[in-house]
Amino acid sequence: MATLWNKGTSCTDRVEKFTVGNDRILDQRLARYDVIGSKAHIRMLESVGLLSTEDLNILIPALDEIAAVIESGNFVLEDDVEDIHSQIELLLTRKLGDTGKKIHSGRSRNDQVLVDIKLFLKDELLAFRRETEELFTLLQNLSEKHKDILLPGYTHTQIAMPSSFGLWFGAYAEALVNDMHMLGGAYRVINRNPLGSAAGYGNSFPLDREMTTELLGFASPDYNSVAAQMSRGKSEKCVASAIGCLALTLNKLASDCCLYMCPNFGFIHFPDSLTTGSSIMPHKKNPDVWELIRAKCNRILSTENEINLLCSNLIHGYHRDYQILKDILFPALELTHDCLQMTYYMLENIEVRKDILEDSLYDNLFTVEEVNRRVLRGVPFRDAYRQVGIEVNEGRFHFEGKPEHTHAGSIGNLCNDKIAALMKEAAKW
Repeated sequence: MATLWNKGTSCTDRVEKFTVGNDRILDQRLARYDVIGSKAHIRMLESVGLLSTEDLNILIPALDEIAAVIESGNFVLEDDVEDIHSQIELLLTRKLGDTGKKIHSGRSRNDQVLVDIKLFLKDELLAFRRETEELFTLLQNLSEKHKDILLPGYTHTQIAMPSSFGLWFGAYAEALVNDMHMLGGAYRVINRNPLGSAAGYGNSFPLDREMTTELLGFASPDYNSVAAQMSRGKSEKCVASAIGCLALTLNKLASDCCLYMCPNFGFIHFPDSLTTGSSIMPHKKNPDVWELIRAKCNRILSTENEINLLCSNLIHGYHRDYQILKDILFPALELTHDCLQMTYYMLENIEVRKDILEDSLYDNLFTVEEVNRRVLRGVPFRDAYRQVGIEVNEGRFHFEGKPEHTHAGSIGNLCNDKIAALMKEAAKW
């Protein structure tokens, strides 16, 4: 197998298979970023005199050709090549001879892989930002559209106080604001350039790390070369934590929808084409999409813990343990995209019931409203509470009118404009 580290000896097939693991598949996502990192690296090498202008002018078009193959989907990792880094260098060497071998001067595969991963994760986070903003806008629109339609609120899964669809949809919109802050925090952690840290202890070449930082679009270098390598694992953990927050929001929304779709509640409805049936019960309309969103979000939530367990107890510096980070994080990224997109798709088609509170089941939903009315008329709160409680127990409680909630964030004052402003600010990264 062609390896970048080969010094004239070879591993057994069993060792190669075990150590390569899933990299040959997972690293396909990193191929385009490897070319981007390599182009920045050789431009810097030329600027400090470690590569001739002639060599640079040959290498850049050759890398562009490889990039075009990658973008077309036709990039192939050959059977006897260890990874995409080896494949790209091999293609350059085949085409350019010794000039292709010069591309690795001044870097290690450690900082090469780390810059690829950071560039990849930056793009992933930007995609999550876009998808989160789209879902946020949809939820806000649904909140405004259905703001006057009441539904029961629950505590302890027991009927509690009046809520509204405006409040319900709006709650999940605002929850996404907090998730956006987490995504932005992860982006800021990742947005630092490790290239030039080599194997974690710098390099005797006079590298210009500020130049590669600018070329690659990072906010700053990871200045300390040891700290740069220590960001492996920490970067993935931060992303896992951020998507975990998104997953927690989507998981709770999915659980609500499963409950509200149940005929015993019947608060919301989806077209038959978005539900599934039973092999034995012809009446069933199952919330399989929401159940799978809920389940997949639970898997996403486990990602950060897996990374914690993998990365703890390791001394500083690179360890092959870190290879498994891709096995853990990359599938979770895909699941998060799927869950965000399917949540949007389902909510685009949601229908809400407008007469929920006409059912006598919800007669006691307004006990707090009545207590508060009596307090406003001068009855001490504890006396009003006791009076209404006795009326409920004796089956005499009755409430006329509508709830009058006017404070910020209540049924009658959703503050969606203020929440939109919060999201706009949270998305500035």
